[in-house]
Amino acid sequence: MKKETALITGASSGIGLELARQFAGGGYRLVLVARVQSELETVATEMRQNFGVAAEVIARDLSRPEAAGEIFEALEHDGKQIDILVNNAGLGQKGKFWETPLERDIEMIRVNIETLTRLTKLFLPPMVQRNHGKILNVSSVAGFEPCPLLAVYHATKAYVLSFSEAIATELEETNVTVTALCPGVTDTDFYPKADMIATRAFQKTKVMTPREVAREGYEALMRGDLVFVPGMLNKTLAFSRRLLTEHAQAKLNEKFYEEVQPEDRKHKLGDYEAKEAAR
Repeated sequence: MKKETALITGASSGIGLELARQFAGGGYRLVLVARVQSELETVATEMRQNFGVAAEVIARDLSRPEAAGEIFEALEHDGKQIDILVNNAGLGQKGKFWETPLERDIEMIRVNIETLTRLTKLFLPPMVQRNHGKILNVSSVAGFEPCPLLAVYHATKAYVLSFSEAIATELEETNVTVTALCPGVTDTDFYPKADMIATRAFQKTKVMTPREVAREGYEALMRGDLVFVPGMLNKTLAFSRRLLTEHAQAKLNEKFYEEVQPEDRKHKLGDYEAKEAAR
């Protein structure tokens, strides 16, 4: 077992859970962070039993400004060193900006931007001091362009992408790396929570599984990639910004998030994972 430890936020499901499995498979000790203690304990038990790695849990609501400091202080108090920080937790919400609750927008900003920034601010300086460490920030192809119906979400992911690229450049003379992982539509509970299962994006496009995204993201982090977009369709979407105007890109994105008719909704959460497992 490696002596290095990876902290993963949003580790109880989806991409975060699969990233935990990737790191556990690599022999890393784990600190798993999410909101629900019982769900984290289930994941930690799996990691110990299936991979033989140490796994501890810290249950925190990452929409609370105090959460990042509490996590850092708890680990510092126990003398735990974090070698890899994975800022994976994120929220979204579909709807016209003036119709969605302000509280939901603020919650998105706090989780997707504020807590990510706070955790990075806390855990990066010790990495720089040791001249060793890695950070994986989960952005999205959403970070490359604006999108009606997901205005705040896309804006938060643009922040994550820009922030990651900037500090990665600041760190070029060190042995600390920052990687921005930019997945597209993925078969996770993000979509029902964001009211997006019925959208064209989930029903009509190439949807990746969290396992695929996590595996490719883990490999990109280990290579030290600056920005990584998994999946050919997602790479095409990210590249298209160079060819289209901002307005044209926004209108194209709006089409992705329109709802399809009930009779055309053939997929539900977990369908793509089930198909992958059956192969």
